[in-house]
Amino acid sequence: MGYGDKLFWLSVVIQRKYAEICAEFDLPPSQATLLCAVRNEPRQMADLAASLGMTKNALSQLVDRVARRELVGRASSAQDRRVVMLSATPTGKVLAEAFYAQVVERLPEIAKDLDADDQRDFERVATAVVAASDLPSPAANPRATP
Repeated sequence: MGYGDKLFWLSVVIQRKYAEICAEFDLPPSQATLLCAVRNEPRQMADLAASLGMTKNALSQLVDRVARRELVGRASSAQDRRVVMLSATPTGKVLAEAFYAQVVERLPEIAKDLDADDQRDFERVATAVVAASDLPSPAANPRATP
């Protein structure tokens, strides 16, 4: 099995564990990811679409579904009324915090069968991959890393 194959299967293992946690919260993975992305502070829809790798139209449809559940809300930016901001509602924030806490606690279970040195190496490499990505910095939220 080549390196790309291993990364593919690693993504399946991660997605499977994430989906398991999502199901316990009655959240489709896409809705859970969106909710976690706005749990701490409002985000611009355009920036959020880029961070999540979605088109603005696809994000808008996702937001519609989550807004119908009264978990997120849209508002115009105070600085520029053309800019749409997305934030978690109080109910959405409670759900997002509970969900995110479970993800942070349980996602590392995918490496539970590794020895302690390999677990540290896995954490180091995962940290480096995320740091090298174009995702928002987890430094803005100290709870963002396990």
